[in-house]
Amino acid sequence: MTDYQFITREQRGHVAIVRLNRAEACNALNFEIMSEIEHVALAFRDDQQTRVVVFAGAGRHFSAGADLKEFGKHTEESIAARRQRLRMGERVMRAWLGVDQITVCAWNGGAIGGGGCLALATDFRIGAEDCYLYYPEIDLGLNLMWQSLPRTVRMLGETRALRLVIGGERANADTLLGWDVLEKIVPVDRLIDSACEFAEIYASKSPIAAQMIKRSVNAIGGSLDQAIMHMDADQHIMVASTSDHSTAVDAYSNKRTGEFVGN
Repeated sequence: MTDYQFITREQRGHVAIVRLNRAEACNALNFEIMSEIEHVALAFRDDQQTRVVVFAGAGRHFSAGADLKEFGKHTEESIAARRQRLRMGERVMRAWLGVDQITVCAWNGGAIGGGGCLALATDFRIGAEDCYLYYPEIDLGLNLMWQSLPRTVRMLGETRALRLVIGGERANADTLLGWDVLEKIVPVDRLIDSACEFAEIYASKSPIAAQMIKRSVNAIGGSLDQAIMHMDADQHIMVASTSDHSTAVDAYSNKRTGEFVGN
């Protein structure tokens, strides 16, 4: 089994537990951890033992999303290099959505930005009492990337998606349960055990039939996703070059309201 720097993997019978393990940075997603997530997701293709994967985050939060310090290091790159680097997120999403096994998110604390995209990319979600979903991209003058908008709309509905992605609202555990995003809410100290107990229900089913059904459901629901969102990284490069983006970052950093001019 591969040794990773920023994630851990544990096996409990037919259930694998994959944890983001960068707790000191709230599991912020730098390029190294995203590469490891992609690698472990693809590795399940050849795993005959695992029937369900529980995806969790170490520490207080599931994931704080894209590591802004990391992304800020590459502002002098060519557009071609930036475009390639920015598409790492969509690669991670495709790999995670493409896992044959059933996936369950054990969701503690914040799933923010890209962390929220990862949480919604699982088949089921068990939420701790302190979990919440928040997309801060709009408050940074950016679009939601990683080809995640179609799935967000399907899961939440158009109006709720707009409230989160444009309005920047924060949805807490009770709200997420009411929106059918969560299967259940459990105490923080029971999260992993509860997620594994839920996973065992699906691990007990015929794996061939379960995996075929999952692939069909994903194909039905997401058949047009890439056709619709294939250029969201390019959209990001465009909006990141605007003066409104600079205004938004300054306002966000200094906790004040920005004045945007559409330029």
